[in-house]
Amino acid sequence: MVRAGLSMILGGAGDIGVVAEAGDGSEVPPLVAEHRPDVVLMDIRMPGVDGLTATERLRAAPAPSGGPPEVVVLTTFHADAQVLRALRAGAAGFLLKDIPPGDLVAAIRRVASGEPILSPAVTRQLIAHVADGGAGERAERARRLLGRLSEREREVALCVGRGRSNAEIAGELYMSVPTVKAHVSRILTKLDLNNRVQVALLVYDAAP
Repeated sequence: MVRAGLSMILGGAGDIGVVAEAGDGSEVPPLVAEHRPDVVLMDIRMPGVDGLTATERLRAAPAPSGGPPEVVVLTTFHADAQVLRALRAGAAGFLLKDIPPGDLVAAIRRVASGEPILSPAVTRQLIAHVADGGAGERAERARRLLGRLSEREREVALCVGRGRSNAEIAGELYMSVPTVKAHVSRILTKLDLNNRVQVALLVYDAAP
């Protein structure tokens, strides 16, 4: 019933097509290989393989041309460990199931265009994570990785960590949107990361 409702909401958006549905996380990789969607909307609680494990497997699997799809995790709860595990696995978004239908459609569009999306509750979890865990081994590793970047790339990475869009970064740093996209692409390559959310997590970890 939940899948049917989500399919109806997204399919009715006009510019979004629902190409497949899965009732178990183990079904996700073969369906993705067959249909090659741009975005996967992943529930955490599923029978068999859960959504977090499925996300990790999906993002770690050899990707077809164009790379793996972006993953948006949808759940009824937002415990710290689950948020961080999903985002570190490469999820581009983490939304709660009480999100209004229009906001869900907008989130899918945003993720498909390359922008991360987090619910306000999840953002608060990340802020708490920074406050509790900004020092130590993880912070040292994060700072070492960010040290690989040029000064301009670090400026862009910090803006990504603040949740800025490409257009907002362009205005803040006085550069064009294509230049921002090029910087973000180089940052992902240099740091061996999958998406902007992982860049943001690295920036959070490096915070003093």
